[in-house]
Amino acid sequence: MQHAFVYDEVAILVRHWFEIDLTDSHLEHGARLELRRLVPQEPRGTESAAQKVLVDQPLWRADLFDRLDGPPGNFAAAHFHPYFTGPEPSERHYIEESPWEWLRKRLANPPGLTDLQLTTWDIEDMARDAPEIVEAARRRAATECTSAQHCFTWTRDARQAVHVMLDRLERPDLLDRDHVLPWSRPS
Repeated sequence: MQHAFVYDEVAILVRHWFEIDLTDSHLEHGARLELRRLVPQEPRGTESAAQKVLVDQPLWRADLFDRLDGPPGNFAAAHFHPYFTGPEPSERHYIEESPWEWLRKRLANPPGLTDLQLTTWDIEDMARDAPEIVEAARRRAATECTSAQHCFTWTRDARQAVHVMLDRLERPDLLDRDHVLPWSRPS
C-alpha cells in the first residue's frame, strides 16, 4: 500500500520497501518517500468528470531503512537520493541525524529541492503537511513491520524488483533465503 500526497505539480509517495544489498546480500527495509513530478493530462469529459492523475518522474527519494541484521529502529541504512537521472536514483547520501527529524526539516524547508523548480505553492503545501507526511512514513517504518510475511504483505508489488536484486547478487551465498522466501515464490 502506498500513501500519496498530491499537490499541483508534484506528489509525495510514502510506502514500506524491502531491499537486498547487491554487494553483501544484507537485507534492508523501512519507509520510502519519493517526490515525483505529475505529468500534465488533457482534461476529459465534462466539468464534473473525474480527471487522470499521472505520477511519474522521480525527483528525490528518502529511504529510512533499518538493516535486518541489527536491532529494530537502528536506521543503519537510512539514506536519501538527492536527484534522479530518468528513473535511476543518484548515489546514496547517508542520514547522520534522527531520520524523523531530518525528514520533518527537509519537508518543512526543502534545501536542494528548490533546484527542482517546484512551485511556491507546492513547497508551502509540503511544508504545511510535513507532520502528516512524517506520520504516514512512521506508520510504514521498519519497526512497524513485525515479520517477513508482514513485510511481504506491504511490498508484494515489489516482487519483480526483488527478483532483479536476487539475480544481481555478488554474494548469494550470504543471503538469508528464509527471509526472502515470500518474494521468491512465483506470482
